[in-house]
This record gives sequence, structure tokens and C-alpha cells, in this order.
Amino acid sequence: MNGSTVAEREAAGRAARERSKRSSHKETGDIRRDPLELLRSSREGRVPNLVQLRYGRMIVSPFTFFRGSAILQAHDLAGVPHTGMTMEICGDAHLLNFGAFATPERQLVFDLNDFDEVAPGPWEWDVKRLVASFVVAARHMRYSRGVAEELVLAAVTSYRDRLRHYAEYGALDLWY
Repeated sequence: MNGSTVAEREAAGRAARERSKRSSHKETGDIRRDPLELLRSSREGRVPNLVQLRYGRMIVSPFTFFRGSAILQAHDLAGVPHTGMTMEICGDAHLLNFGAFATPERQLVFDLNDFDEVAPGPWEWDVKRLVASFVVAARHMRYSRGVAEELVLAAVTSYRDRLRHYAEYGALDLWY
């Protein structure tokens, strides 16, 4: 997409939507899996003491389990339709992995702040993980299903609106 016009990017987006219709996003993929085995496999290459700390945090609540188990959702989403637009994704884009911080130019920005699960993947996975985190957090805090749905709608609407806005920018304007 380098050097493409806004119209070309919009056309590519419409073509991608044909490959991955909105209704296809309700699919969960293959959820017949051994979660413990997936978690065990994800600890390879990690510092053993930190793995134990991670597991200790995961047993506190459903939300902390969700935070520590990105591998499970990645497995579940691996077989679902997507647009074919892959990139480096956060891999663990839950609501607590976003925050405000200052740039070297002393500008306050709101962005991802955790990158230990970054990997190539469909961009939709990050959005799905983010909105799933709102649902899990809402349930943990005993909010109603309606509130959880409102949170999801607000998140995806904001995401869509920001992308539409950013599509008008050139690369330098967007990043600087």
C-alpha cells in the first residue's frame, strides 16, 4: 500500500471486506484444544521465575487469566476468516496494555504500552482481543451484558472512526 492514494486504500478495504464479511467475525475457530498444553508451550524461551509469577497472577480472576493467556485466543482465531491484511500486531491488545505516556518531544500520547507478544498476524486479532477484554472486565466487575455490549460498540466505533481519520494522513504526518 506504499504510495497508494486514499481512493486506492478504500478500494482495497472494500475488497478485503468481501473476503471477511462482518458476519464472519462471530466465528470462534477451533476451540477444541488443551489450554494447559498451549500455556505450557508458550513458556518456552521465557525466564522460568517470571513464568511462575505470570501463572500466579493468572489465577487471581478471569480477567487476569485472560491477560496472561493470549496464546489461547490466538489459537482460537487462527482458523477464522480475516481480511488477509497481516502486519506486526500487538498480540495482546487488552485494555490494560494501553496507556498514556510522553514522547521525547514532550507530547502526551495514548497508545499500546506492552509489546512482549508482538508477532505477524491479522490486524483483526488485536481488535478482537481488545473488545474481548472489555467483556471479560465488565463481567469481572459484575456489569450487565448490556453494559459490556455498549463498551464493545464504543471501542469498535472509536477504532473505526480513528482509522478513517488516520487514512487521510501521509506517513510522516501520521507518525510525527
